[in-house]
Amino acid sequence: MIVQKIPMNLHVMLTLYRLMWGICTPAILLYLYLRSRREPAYTKHLAERFGFHSKREQSHIWIHAVSLGEVRSAAPLIAQLLQDDLPLVTTHFTPAGRSEIQRLFPDAVTAGRLVPCYVPFDTDAAFRRFFKAFSPAYGLVMEVEFWPGMIMSCRKRGVPLFLCNGQYPSKSFARDQARFFSRAKIISSFAGVMVKSQLQAERFAQLGVEKIAITGEMRFEQPIPPAHIMAAQELRRSLFGRRPIVTLASVVEGEDTGFLGVISKVQSYCRAQNAPLPLFVYVPRAPDRFEVVAKMIEAGGFAFARRSTMLDAQLSLLPGATDAPLDILLGDSLGEMYFYLDLCDLAIVGGGFCPKGSHNISEPICLKKPVIIGPNDSTIEFPAREAIAAGLCEKLDFSQLADRLTHSPAAPPTEKMKADFLAAHSGSTTKTLAAITRSLSS
Repeated sequence: MIVQKIPMNLHVMLTLYRLMWGICTPAILLYLYLRSRREPAYTKHLAERFGFHSKREQSHIWIHAVSLGEVRSAAPLIAQLLQDDLPLVTTHFTPAGRSEIQRLFPDAVTAGRLVPCYVPFDTDAAFRRFFKAFSPAYGLVMEVEFWPGMIMSCRKRGVPLFLCNGQYPSKSFARDQARFFSRAKIISSFAGVMVKSQLQAERFAQLGVEKIAITGEMRFEQPIPPAHIMAAQELRRSLFGRRPIVTLASVVEGEDTGFLGVISKVQSYCRAQNAPLPLFVYVPRAPDRFEVVAKMIEAGGFAFARRSTMLDAQLSLLPGATDAPLDILLGDSLGEMYFYLDLCDLAIVGGGFCPKGSHNISEPICLKKPVIIGPNDSTIEFPAREAIAAGLCEKLDFSQLADRLTHSPAAPPTEKMKADFLAAHSGSTTKTLAAITRSLSS
């Protein structure tokens, strides 16, 4: 791999960036400590944050998947790469991402074929230690994690680094181009990028990336746990029957008041019409919000139950679990999104009802559920806009959402519409591996 000299202005910016990391590291450690008061795993394995690991004998393929969503996106790729000779190391910033690897690939982790750990802080010294321990043959970064220190440390040591399932959201793209120092300035140092759509390919080409492949959305190929589907179908049959069910998935802070208001309006309308009350499955995005949301639901006067007190580890009803009518089932668990989604007739994905931007809609689409998202979809331009055009998804605000659920329900997409969409967007893992092979061979 030929490493070209970087321009002087970029060198100055990177120097300032590294200096900032040195100054801010105590604040980051404080952040981890404060998070650990709610999630103790944040301060476990702290040495990994500085790149300290025992030296491995073999080179590893390195995959960076920052948190839970990126791990699920990478799962099909990891499964395929585990069939090759080289072991894998995955890096994550959150405990949820790290533990999901152990849940999805327990045999590979136990056998030492797959090593999950925390990503080093974005300093050259931390990555130098990480590279010394694992000798990466190449690195794969999932989605939108373009860390300047990571990219330049790879460039400095000749480690080919690829972006997989890549996207550059429109708001971030416009903002970063306008800034004097931003990650947009170092994107061209990737060895190659594999992106979700033609629009994304054009954006990366505009930033100077030469090796670009359009590979689609890898999340359409993530494994669906059969046990979750069976449990959802059994619970619905035994407890909820023909009652309409709406799942609110990945609800973020700032959306709760709006969603609870919609639920109240829907209930009032259904009572006035003497119609069946829908059950709302309410799944907060982050575990530290479970208790906060529970208190808000309780304060709203809703009849609710928590998944943790209603169902056992196999998602079966616990002895003595209430069979009283519920307004809301609170999904206070991680790694069970397919269960919550398979329960429903309609999925409403959070994030986009506030400025943060919508979370991915691949899971409900894979389960062939109609989807509604909020107005702010810049974070999931693909596949949201394609799904909207295909009739599988709608984009509404809170007032429109309440009307859709009461006065003007939309006709659900046909089975053919769903099947055609999934067929048109399949094969991302195979395309990604082929693109990596081409880039490495050239």
